[in-house]
Amino acid sequence: MSRFHFYRPADGHRLPHDPLNAIVAPRPIGWISTLSETGVRNLAPYSFFNLINYTPPLIAFSSSGWKDTVANIEQTSEFVWNLATRAQAEALNASSASVEAEVDEFDLAGIAALPSSVVKPDRVAGSPVHFECRLTQLIRLQNKEGETLDQWLVIGEAVGIHIDEAMLDNGIYQTARPRPITRGGGPADYFEIGPEALFRMKRPD
Repeated sequence: MSRFHFYRPADGHRLPHDPLNAIVAPRPIGWISTLSETGVRNLAPYSFFNLINYTPPLIAFSSSGWKDTVANIEQTSEFVWNLATRAQAEALNASSASVEAEVDEFDLAGIAALPSSVVKPDRVAGSPVHFECRLTQLIRLQNKEGETLDQWLVIGEAVGIHIDEAMLDNGIYQTARPRPITRGGGPADYFEIGPEALFRMKRPD
């Protein structure tokens, strides 16, 4: 019979490191580019991120604290999600540095930019997929008692999507081909998705 480590989160996990983000993992990465009202570019990764709706296409990410990314989106209602890949993992990590709002993380991380087609923030050159997004909801999260948290949920609708055609086979997007990276747990764990991880199951009729 299995033995379970049980804890109530409010009382602490009693482990060397909080296991929560290692359990709900790996998670796709929200590599978000924004532009401030004064024209300063911002680029930052968020590990609490996902696609949450097909039609219209909605993506969401959560920010711990009121960061430059969230402030820029509140001001402009625009952002770009850039697919993070193994080839750009080190640049993505560099863009996560805590710096002043006037610092351009594209320049800081040595990342070239591409212009967007619908929104103003730049896209990450070298990333094979970009979602140009407009804000639909900015929500301050609450706990079960209804107390507000310093945690902000951003939901955006993809109004323009760019896909590197090299990622397509007969028009079908190949998920593993760009070697996307995902976030694991702990301070440094990431996972690379490759074709060797693929298995298929069809839904029951």
